[in-house]
Amino acid sequence: EHLLVSSLTSLFSTMSYQIVAISNEKGAPEQAYNKLEKAAASSGANFAEMFKFEIPSLMVGTLDSLINLSDDLGKTDNLIESILRKVEKTGHELSTYTGKKTELTVGGVPAKRYIQQFAWDYAKYPNRRPLKELVSLISGGVSAIDEELKQLGTSFADKVAALADGKRKKGGNLMVVDLNDVLTDDIMRNIQVHDTEYLKTLFVAIPKGGEEDFTSRYETLGGDLVGYGGPDWSGNSNELGTAVKYGNLVDRHDKRGSPVVPGSIKLVKEDNDSTLFAVTILKSMYEPGYYEGDEFIAGTQVDFEEAFKNACREKRYIVRQFDYDPNQASNSALKLEQLQVEVDGMRTGLSRWCKTHYGEAFVAWMHIKVIRVFVESVLRYGLPVDFTAVLYKAMKGKDIELTAALDKALGSEDEESKDLEEEGDEYHDFVLLKFEP
Repeated sequence: EHLLVSSLTSLFSTMSYQIVAISNEKGAPEQAYNKLEKAAASSGANFAEMFKFEIPSLMVGTLDSLINLSDDLGKTDNLIESILRKVEKTGHELSTYTGKKTELTVGGVPAKRYIQQFAWDYAKYPNRRPLKELVSLISGGVSAIDEELKQLGTSFADKVAALADGKRKKGGNLMVVDLNDVLTDDIMRNIQVHDTEYLKTLFVAIPKGGEEDFTSRYETLGGDLVGYGGPDWSGNSNELGTAVKYGNLVDRHDKRGSPVVPGSIKLVKEDNDSTLFAVTILKSMYEPGYYEGDEFIAGTQVDFEEAFKNACREKRYIVRQFDYDPNQASNSALKLEQLQVEVDGMRTGLSRWCKTHYGEAFVAWMHIKVIRVFVESVLRYGLPVDFTAVLYKAMKGKDIELTAALDKALGSEDEESKDLEEEGDEYHDFVLLKFEP
């Protein structure tokens, strides 16, 4: 059995560590420790700084359970690291708003010091529990962190989006701004606004440069929407007003036109990007009922507002949704201010959350690595448990040289090693786990 190298990357760190375990070969642990020190952290092979690395006495279980656990531990390790990186990335992104770099620590100390002074947390992760339960306990805690981060991140993103939308509307041109923020009492006093069953005044924003086109054609917009046909008394004025034909006997749609009330256009306001006009349209029309034999078919109300908006949209004219409220300008300002306070509060809370839970996730990550080293060492060196593990912190730029030095001092050139290397697997004659915090 052997441990495949886990090459883990970090967004914010270039420190490289290697955990190495070798068999004591029935000798004293001090002998194995001295051998590991001489191999890569001595005056003759100065590739790393070496630290003692505590591996607790864990429950071994059966050989089959260890083999199965070994296959799963690599995936669990990677999963926990991915969650750790999410928390780390979120914390650093939040710090960009304040301009102060967020210092993420593990139990109040930098990650580097925690790794180099690592000690198993027996209270949080009892070492006499079955390994499978222990791994589930660790991974379950980190999965809960991931779920909480998703919920907090989504809530914060929604609030930030609402604030950005509010600012966009407040500071935008007449095509996007909340009209209640820019149309004052003085402006609205000169606009006659209709909103009845049959008439409706709409506010239409026109991009700069399109005003002349709009003012010349606004009375023809939606020119096929309204039926203006009806009884024709023009041929005989004596019959004017008499009931000649009515209901379904008259084709009101043989003559069509726009719902816009002629001459109703009014310039409301303009800015550097757009101009706002008010026009009044025929909001709806009653289609009369009629008899089919002895049965009366009730009439229907036909609405033109949405169809007119679509006709404007096709010409790139924007009909603004607007219900005038003289108090809304101050209300909008208060709402925007409140949103800003909420976003700032959520940002501070989420940043604090990241600082706390980064440490929890990091502790879980390191404990999983310890379990990986233990399981792989038992599978490689057998029972009773008799091995020594150390932690190397590679000198800057000497990661590859460190591994090569360990291979040279601790390895052997046998056929199995050569075969595995040829197959593309990185193989070592000792347990090796690489990572970057």
